[in-house]
Amino acid sequence: MAGGSGSGKSTLVKKLLEAFVVGGNAHGSESVAMLAHDSYYKAHDGMTFEERARLNYDHPGAFDTAMMVEHLRALRLGVPVAQPVYSFTEHNRREETVLVKPSRVVIVDGILIFENEALRDQMDIKVFVDTDSDVRLARRVMRDVIDRGRTMESVIEQYLNTVKPMHEEFVEPSKRWADVIIPEGGFNSVAVTMLIENIRSLIRGN
Repeated sequence: MAGGSGSGKSTLVKKLLEAFVVGGNAHGSESVAMLAHDSYYKAHDGMTFEERARLNYDHPGAFDTAMMVEHLRALRLGVPVAQPVYSFTEHNRREETVLVKPSRVVIVDGILIFENEALRDQMDIKVFVDTDSDVRLARRVMRDVIDRGRTMESVIEQYLNTVKPMHEEFVEPSKRWADVIIPEGGFNSVAVTMLIENIRSLIRGN
């Protein structure tokens, strides 16, 4: 699942997981698991908070994508992986990890996951969530201010300086690799239902 920041991509992933997750395991069930590209932001332990806050987190170089590719390959081979945990308030990777077990279906979520060829090669179905830029900005402001404790000024400044130009340079062009393009993401109930049925078919082995 790829798409711009605030596109409704995470809402779509959440609804898919809710349809399949059992036992309260938010990272997947025996049938469905999830890897989020956001969890693979590089660690910057040698930087101050102020230095980390100034980094460009919307550039492909901000991610340890090689590790994510290794983890996906391991899951496909039936090997559990330790997914990193990233703090958006501290702008750094935490010490703890999350165990992700092999599953029939692995949902991969991230704005730039179609940009990397090695990562694309691990995907069987590529879905791009396409949403108007004004809507995406409004959702991003609400998320970062309410959920991540940031000021509106810092969110808008980051959007203008890095999010928007990186979207235009990397995210939007990666749409050409998509097998399916969904307007409005998780807010598109028809698309959600179709994807749920498709995943159920994969789980059944149809």
